Amino acid sequence: MDQPTHRFDTDAHAVEIREQGYTVIPDFMDAAALAAVRTALAPYLGSHHGRNDFEGFETERVYTLVARGKVFQELAEEARLYALLGRFLQPNFLLSASHAINMLPGETAQSIHYDDGFYPLPRPRPPISMSVIAAVDPFTQANGATEVIAGSHLWSDAEIAERRKDREALEALLVPMEVPAGACFVFSGTLLHRGGANRTDKPRLALTQQYCEPWARTQENFYLSIPRELARAMSPRMRSLIGYEIWPGFMGMVSGSHPKKALAEDFVPPVVAQQPR
Repeated sequence: MDQPTHRFDTDAHAVEIREQGYTVIPDFMDAAALAAVRTALAPYLGSHHGRNDFEGFETERVYTLVARGKVFQELAEEARLYALLGRFLQPNFLLSASHAINMLPGETAQSIHYDDGFYPLPRPRPPISMSVIAAVDPFTQANGATEVIAGSHLWSDAEIAERRKDREALEALLVPMEVPAGACFVFSGTLLHRGGANRTDKPRLALTQQYCEPWARTQENFYLSIPRELARAMSPRMRSLIGYEIWPGFMGMVSGSHPKKALAEDFVPPVVAQQPR
């Protein structure tokens, strides 16, 4: 699954993100990975739609993908991606969200937003999270390709508020990310974007992986959603991504101990083991 990092220009991709807010990795998934993704997702699709306009009433979302198939773990810790994210996030950064987005025919465009807006710190600022959207189906303007506003990752809160007063002018800045199946784009959590409208008669399937600083709260609570026996079988890097690591000196500890100790088969929480008899 991992592509050779020596043929990947991490510096060039990092410059693109700093300057325009996003970059594209055209060969993120090969044919085998795409087939594995479709196979792993098949049992979960076709059962529900989004719960609100932002999720999409005509969109299926499958959460906690890294617990639903080995291929999703491999994509979450892919070497080129991991190196690139390390240019923007501090060591031991975390996986914040891992889910599939299947946009069905008739879905309308999302509102324009940025992904780390739930961290209430003033802009302009460095991103607290980074996002990845990977195309399982080709992305086109007609089928709801994600639309981005280049350079908006540098805007202040005041500039965003001012630009929102003229909705048409703001929407005119949107550019559809038309990419082939297997490509992904990586972008700053501060970049304004939205999911487009699907005006075709076919669904548009994608994956999203979001990452955050090791001191920030994640969107998905992987401690509760991923069983310990499954976390125990993951690679050391994957376990770190879902939180079984320390942010120096002791953030993430478990009753004063390293969180990886909690994965031992004979682990008993200290609050239970140390109870007076």
